[in-house]
Amino acid sequence: MVKKSTIPAVAPKPLVIHMRDVSFFNGNKYILRDINWEVLAGEHWAIGGLNGSGKTTLLSMVSGYVWPSHGEISVLGKRFGSYDIRELRKKIGWVSSSLQEKFYRDETAEEIVLSGKFATIGLYDKPRPIDIEHAHLLLKRMDCEHAAAQPYWTLSQGEKQKVLITRGLISSPRVLILDEPCAGLDILSREHLLTLIGEIGVQESAPTLLYVTHRFEEILPVFGHALLLRGGAIHSQGRTGEVLTKRNLSDLLEMTVDVRRRKGRVWLRI
Repeated sequence: MVKKSTIPAVAPKPLVIHMRDVSFFNGNKYILRDINWEVLAGEHWAIGGLNGSGKTTLLSMVSGYVWPSHGEISVLGKRFGSYDIRELRKKIGWVSSSLQEKFYRDETAEEIVLSGKFATIGLYDKPRPIDIEHAHLLLKRMDCEHAAAQPYWTLSQGEKQKVLITRGLISSPRVLILDEPCAGLDILSREHLLTLIGEIGVQESAPTLLYVTHRFEEILPVFGHALLLRGGAIHSQGRTGEVLTKRNLSDLLEMTVDVRRRKGRVWLRI
């Protein structure tokens, strides 16, 4: 008689993102081609590549703002085309420098944060007192509560990015997209913001983080997986330590680069 194993079966982690044979083209030009990508619960991903490689378009697809020309996409178990994309967006936080241009000049930081509760550009719904309290608590955690009543245009670039991240967190999203969050920051502001992002990523209740950048030194140890794009196609993907190597990055950039590692981050030198 064969004795059955008493080791409990490990349930597979649910898929957060599933893309199969996804392409997007504008006219006769492919912006993305043949994308196959899966993100499991508990994973944080960095998406890298040069400007124009398709990074922002890829994440616009995850949020449902760009629809694939071909292929299938599922996010949080919801297949595109069979679920109300407006409801899905409420579970996805989006932080992008391009959003700054869409906000009204005199809108306060508090109003911008609260608009994230309703996934709108601009605050059109009346927030509840508990929502306002939550917004101030998040701003305090981001060391930015002092800016709550200030017009957005008066804030420093670093403060603006913190406000946008707070906006992305206000609805307790299951996915948080960080699209070039350090763009325009000086080195001190950048490192401070990266520290805050790292702290978000290690929290037990952290959303799945997707960090988009063309600066590989910004990829923190909390991002255990990396996806690299070139010319609208996947160049490589996998565990960050196996993807961000001298050989692979030299091939991606089509020039020889030296890769140095310090405190879990990579630094490139041509």
